[in-house]
Amino acid sequence: MIKRFIILFLLITGFYAVQAQGPKLTALKVEQLVNPLGIDVKQPFLSWQIVSSKRGITQNAYQVLVASSASKLANNEGDLWNSGKVNSSESIHVKYSGKELNSRTKCFWKVKTWTSIGESEWSENNFWTMGLLYYKDWPKTWIGFDRAFPWDSITNNSRLSARYFRKEFESTKGIKSATASIVGLGLYELFINGKKVGEDVLAPSPTDYNQNVKANTYDVTSYIQNGGNAVAAVLGNGRFFAMRQHEKPYKIKTFGFPKMLLNLHLVYTDGSTEDIETDDSWKGTANGPIRANNEYDGEEYDAKKEFLGWTQSGFDDSKWLAAEYVQEPSGTIEAQMNENMKVMRTMQPVSITKLSGGRYILDMGQNMVGWLQIKVKGVKGQQIQLRFAESLQDNGELFTANLRNAQNTDLYTLKGGDEEKWEPTFVYRGFRFVELSGYTYQPKLTDFLGKMVYDDIKTIGTFETSNLLINQIFKNAWWSIAGNYKGMPLDCPQRNERMPWLGDRGEVAYGESFVFDNERIYTKWLQDIRNSQKEDGAIPDVAPAFWRYYSDNMTWAGTIVAITDMVYRQTGNVEVVKDNYPAIKKWLAYMQDRYMENYIMTKDSYGDWCAPPVTIEAGRGKSADKKYPSALLSTAYHYHFLQLMMEFSKLTGNEADYMSFETLATKVKDAFHAKFYNNKGFYGDNKLTDNIIPLYFGMVPAAETEKVFKNIVYIVEVTNDGHLSNGLVGVQWLMRCLNDYGRPDLAYTIATQKTYPSWGYMIENGATTIWELWNGDTAHPRMNSQNHVMMLGDLLIWYYENLAGIKAGIPGFKKIIMKPETVDGLQYVDASFDSPYGKIKSSWKKDKKAFTWEITIPANTSAEVYLPADSQKNIKENGKSVQQADGIEFIRQDGKNMIYKVNSGNYTFQIK
Repeated sequence: MIKRFIILFLLITGFYAVQAQGPKLTALKVEQLVNPLGIDVKQPFLSWQIVSSKRGITQNAYQVLVASSASKLANNEGDLWNSGKVNSSESIHVKYSGKELNSRTKCFWKVKTWTSIGESEWSENNFWTMGLLYYKDWPKTWIGFDRAFPWDSITNNSRLSARYFRKEFESTKGIKSATASIVGLGLYELFINGKKVGEDVLAPSPTDYNQNVKANTYDVTSYIQNGGNAVAAVLGNGRFFAMRQHEKPYKIKTFGFPKMLLNLHLVYTDGSTEDIETDDSWKGTANGPIRANNEYDGEEYDAKKEFLGWTQSGFDDSKWLAAEYVQEPSGTIEAQMNENMKVMRTMQPVSITKLSGGRYILDMGQNMVGWLQIKVKGVKGQQIQLRFAESLQDNGELFTANLRNAQNTDLYTLKGGDEEKWEPTFVYRGFRFVELSGYTYQPKLTDFLGKMVYDDIKTIGTFETSNLLINQIFKNAWWSIAGNYKGMPLDCPQRNERMPWLGDRGEVAYGESFVFDNERIYTKWLQDIRNSQKEDGAIPDVAPAFWRYYSDNMTWAGTIVAITDMVYRQTGNVEVVKDNYPAIKKWLAYMQDRYMENYIMTKDSYGDWCAPPVTIEAGRGKSADKKYPSALLSTAYHYHFLQLMMEFSKLTGNEADYMSFETLATKVKDAFHAKFYNNKGFYGDNKLTDNIIPLYFGMVPAAETEKVFKNIVYIVEVTNDGHLSNGLVGVQWLMRCLNDYGRPDLAYTIATQKTYPSWGYMIENGATTIWELWNGDTAHPRMNSQNHVMMLGDLLIWYYENLAGIKAGIPGFKKIIMKPETVDGLQYVDASFDSPYGKIKSSWKKDKKAFTWEITIPANTSAEVYLPADSQKNIKENGKSVQQADGIEFIRQDGKNMIYKVNSGNYTFQIK
């Protein structure tokens, strides 16, 4: 079960202190970004950061020690790997190159560096553990109940109860360590001696279970007690037992009934070991309190059927069934390297309003993704119903038309007596409003707590400006992006879809990467896409392919190219290119063989998906679910991907492919211009997207570039009265195209519009997340999510790379380009981004007298800094002439900018 392509990224920062010959470095500890337990990569990649406020810190060499015990590491004995002193400035993606690692090996490691100001101390000790590397390391048997029970309903809207399993065992020796490895499908919660193991929810990450299944590993040493012990698990349906069983069986995949595989490995102080594993000695039941759990429809919980003490030893399970051996899923077991979901934020509702019939409407004040915890008191058998929606009708009732047939309803049955507290276990939904019914009294706001759930991904970017609308758009974007991270990037969290559509994330993921540490979820998603590829090369529109959509188009399937490029450029991880290169090459060959005619890619499916109607009234009541295929777009994207593959071929050592990609790209470019260009200066039907795409992709001949861009400006300024008119495809390139061709002011105009169509229009009409449609307030509700990310396009990229001026000069940010756009209308921009090497900060402000810019460049990097001045005489750094400042070297003048090489450190520039 060893995989070829997973990378372990342990980001650490040691407490660095140089020795006597140099000053002391500032110390800062950074938390590890992934769970280092149970990986199944024998040569993980290690990374570290040097943190210092001093200027010009560079790494000249490093030494890594990896040991089999903490004591050996403390004695500087790298019995697994001692890299020796390596003369290199590399501090990210350093490959472990020591002894071969085996299952359950615990690896302790640390690093020291030699820098431009001296030799560091050793970092703090860190560790990772190897998981179960081979199929034979796992238990022989999966357990479950491969059938429905009388109270279940296997219909189109299936209601299947949770499965409960438990086993008791004795521990009479001292415990040195205990490790639990579990594959619980579709979802699980694990308990030992009455305590839930870990803080994960809705685990593990979803996959196409016919291809691969994800295993989670936990250190449970502290959970084990002397004497009697109990290990228990409850299994939910998730994506394994599909939400819709009979709706479209030709389209919707389902994988079977919930099942699990578990190994609890005990190491005793006397050196002996014991394994508690899934077999028929376990006891199980489906007749528990979770009567139904369906991601689309909700969870039904009957507290009368709770098992008091079932997760502890001594519980009477004599009436439970013997666990049954069940067929294992066909997918390969793999260690999960991306983060699981957790409750990442809690929030109190802001109001509660009484409706007729003893119902109440609860307002969370924010469209969110997760669930509601309730406190309630009542009589035995009383039922509380919770219905969820994103918005209200004019009459104050829930608006549910845009949910399609997703019921989004929880049902809680009271056991009666004291106050009861409950929240669902295996479902989530997108909602702002909740209709409450079944109460015999007026509930209070303090009876409810909203729990926002998404992958345990760190927010790594901040962004604020003097423009309140831009700030609110950024906030709305954060809520949409975070809420739709669900072990895979979803399109939406509320209706009967919630699918990982490829097209929605083509370039949007790039902007997300400035806000969230999304490398691992997108690396996992790229694997999902590869796993869904057919033998002939076809790539689906949805991956994992829970829906069998293989429409063959460049813009959706080509997301595998865009995401590969994004991960590489933002992290410097060339392995992601190596992993995906064969699949991309195979897919391109498939598309060329089937659909390329005279170098025109004739096949497209969606066109510029969800382009805005000409006016808000023109789209009133109309569905946006219409396709307008465009050979112009498919051919342009084909050219763009060929350009990327030229670069990828060199990165992966496939130089022999370079010439064929280059030759084909030239022919595609020439054929495109001949077929789609109008000598009046526009392409295709003269839509904004038709012109932006070829211009930004470099397909326009130099002699025609000015003409095409003037036409783009005319469309925006005159035809659209300062607004965009792009759908999903065009909006991915809009802001960068305007900016890079000299009109950041026009990009700013679009970004700050409050009238239709614009991001500001959404906010003016009550949005707290990003809508699926520009006309989301008037379109037909069938396809009208109020929490989507696809229409963000390249807005966040423009925020960071252009307004803040933070851009990777080379992949991974070892060299940074800092070039802010000081557009009229903005008085300040304050942004930061945690790059692989450390925090980059850009904070500028301007008034009539001066421009002040504070920047932070992390150690072991440098930046090319563009200062908006026409002479060095007008620039000071921290009160000194820039020519006298340390760490700064003049490079050249470029128009109205003076360009400098600036070494790591903190700087304050003042320009009159």
